Amino acid sequence: MSILKRLQGEGGQQSAGDTSGKLSTPATTSGLQSRRVGTPAAVSGTQTTYQDLKTRVQNKLLATLDPSMDISQTAEVRRSIQELFEQLLEEENIVLSRPEKVRMFDQVVAEILGFGPLQPLLEDDSITEVMVNGPKNVFVERKGKIVRARVAFENDDHVMRIIERIVAPLGRRIDESQPYVDARLPDGSRVNAIIPPLSLVGPVLTIRKFSRTPITMEQLIEWESITKEAMEFLEACVKSRINIVVSGGTGSGKTTLLNILSTYIPGDERIITIENAAELQLRQEHVVTLESRPPNIEGRGEITIRQLVINALRMRPDRIIVGEIRGGEAIDMLQAMNTGHDGSMTTAHSNSPRDTLSRIETMTMMAGMDLPVRVIREQIASAIDLIIHQERLKDGSRKVVSITEVAGMEGDVITLTDLFVFEQTGYDGAKIMGRLRPTGLRPRFMDRVEAAGIHIPAYVFGVGVRR
Repeated sequence: MSILKRLQGEGGQQSAGDTSGKLSTPATTSGLQSRRVGTPAAVSGTQTTYQDLKTRVQNKLLATLDPSMDISQTAEVRRSIQELFEQLLEEENIVLSRPEKVRMFDQVVAEILGFGPLQPLLEDDSITEVMVNGPKNVFVERKGKIVRARVAFENDDHVMRIIERIVAPLGRRIDESQPYVDARLPDGSRVNAIIPPLSLVGPVLTIRKFSRTPITMEQLIEWESITKEAMEFLEACVKSRINIVVSGGTGSGKTTLLNILSTYIPGDERIITIENAAELQLRQEHVVTLESRPPNIEGRGEITIRQLVINALRMRPDRIIVGEIRGGEAIDMLQAMNTGHDGSMTTAHSNSPRDTLSRIETMTMMAGMDLPVRVIREQIASAIDLIIHQERLKDGSRKVVSITEVAGMEGDVITLTDLFVFEQTGYDGAKIMGRLRPTGLRPRFMDRVEAAGIHIPAYVFGVGVRR
């Protein structure tokens, strides 16, 4: 498809009554000359509003751009738009202040090449999540707190255009017959969209942003998400091939921690990662990344996480890392951990380490196998060595609140041993104070750690004094 048709489809049609393609005359735009950024209020009579003028400039640019231009060459297209934009304002004798000109150009480029009003939010590294609840209600998450963003869409159709721009390159569709979709932005950010009739507030778009620069272990310690001693212990666990589940609620930082833990995997091991949407950023050389696939328009061709886990077992992995278990794939992950793939890791949504075990038990039953509960629990107790539980606290901070060993079975119950527990010491209304403290207990798998040639000092477990 030519760039002209592609851009016109994204930018919308000419405004009603603008059949000539000409922009407003100087007389109709004179009201803009004295108006400044942030006050695009409509003016009376024949004077044009800021939004109308922006739309007309945008449509004129779409009609003027070279149809043979490759839209994937963003820098080249941006330069061409800049030249045409300046030429257009000069030809039509439209006088704008410098801030207004910069603002209008950025908005027009965002509509043509980017994601419209969302573009500045996606470029803001301080924002971790973007939530669009209909055209006029846009919220973002900063430092764990949700605040209203100072942007808005024109109407429901405008939101739909942006959603379609996201999903179309991925071969996905969203309409009344398929009113919700999971997708991914080019930078890896995870996207979920749901539209009427399922949504009663208009099109809803949720974007979990992909960190351009992976968070490091040092940063987690600096932010007091975890202590140096606890991270020293987890490093030893990963290197000695302990099976780990990172649990927590939505947005608690599970994937971030899993990313950091994966950096401790030795470079000579073959790692296979399996995710719904690729978010893990492993730095090792020998990594195979697999991603599930939803059904196509005809409802066929779906490849599930469970199918990928089963297939990964045939790919000679040293470790399997599943981004998140949420269904029947749990049984296959347990089988992998129990059949020579020690050191495998995954995440799971839950409210506590005990709840994590209950959820994995339920997910295992979802696989459709008619297994006694005791057998399932024995599989879980045998496969999983450690549960790291995270929470997003009241002050918006994300912290590891417990590191718990799966110690084995007592009767029909899986026994757990807390090795590190977060102790809150205060809350001043803005920040929760406390520390992840060792309980003084050592895990039963210490012999495996020592067999790997790794020594964990006693002070890590709260015994003795650090030297």
